[in-house]
Amino acid sequence: MSPTPARTSRDAIVAAARSLLEEEGLDAVTMANVAARVGVRPPSLYKHVRDRGALIAAVADEAARDLGLLMDEAVGAVSGEGADARLLRAAVAFRVHAGRSPRSVALVFAGLGGNLQPSVEMAAVAARPLLEVSAELAGPDRALVAARALTAFAYGFCSMEQGRAFRFGGDVDDAFRAGIEALIRGLAA
Repeated sequence: MSPTPARTSRDAIVAAARSLLEEEGLDAVTMANVAARVGVRPPSLYKHVRDRGALIAAVADEAARDLGLLMDEAVGAVSGEGADARLLRAAVAFRVHAGRSPRSVALVFAGLGGNLQPSVEMAAVAARPLLEVSAELAGPDRALVAARALTAFAYGFCSMEQGRAFRFGGDVDDAFRAGIEALIRGLAA
């Protein structure tokens, strides 16, 4: 007699949790809500994830991996293009991504502690492309400083933008670009 076939998979569970995160927020990511999304009873989830914390950590890992893939693509070398242009392209791609998946991006950077954040390994995957091109711009000894400064500006700006903090008019796109370009010039000096 063969065992009962699985009615869901870890990938489906993580995708459902991430969808709930984006639609309704972190509090909505419960085992019961995720189970309902994938069409199983909550106990079935425990065959794939240890508990809610492990589920959120899996979502954070996936979000970090996706961010790393996005950054890898954004900083890809184009013939004759310098590190400054590639970093600007990465920042713009990050902003677009943060606008589409704000809660996933926040989960990567929010520092919720414990296992409610990406693993060190997945955080490294997300950071690697930016660190590599930052080393080209600022030198190997300043790569981490440059990557952190650019990430902090981009994430902070996006968080403020999503929170509707920019209420005095003006071109927000221009402000973002001006900030990134100023950072790049300063880090290259």
